[in-house]
Amino acid sequence: MVAAYALSPVDLIPDVIPVLGLLDEAILLPLAMLVLVRSMPAPLLAELRARAEAQSVRPVSRGGAALVIAAWVLMALGLWWFWAG
Repeated sequence: MVAAYALSPVDLIPDVIPVLGLLDEAILLPLAMLVLVRSMPAPLLAELRARAEAQSVRPVSRGGAALVIAAWVLMALGLWWFWAG
């Protein structure tokens, strides 16, 4: 339900209202996450935290990082060439 509210286009307070529109997400979503975590059984929470920790340790691919950086540089150069030409 928390994810559905966060991704839903329907809000309790519409986002077009200057400060209150964004403040409801800034207050309601963290409170909902707190309630969700506190309502979980301790063994399940420990298992999920251990699984998250195991997935956070993964190999680093320098070649993949270089490929992504090269793609961004090529796109930037292409846009510069398009606008400058």
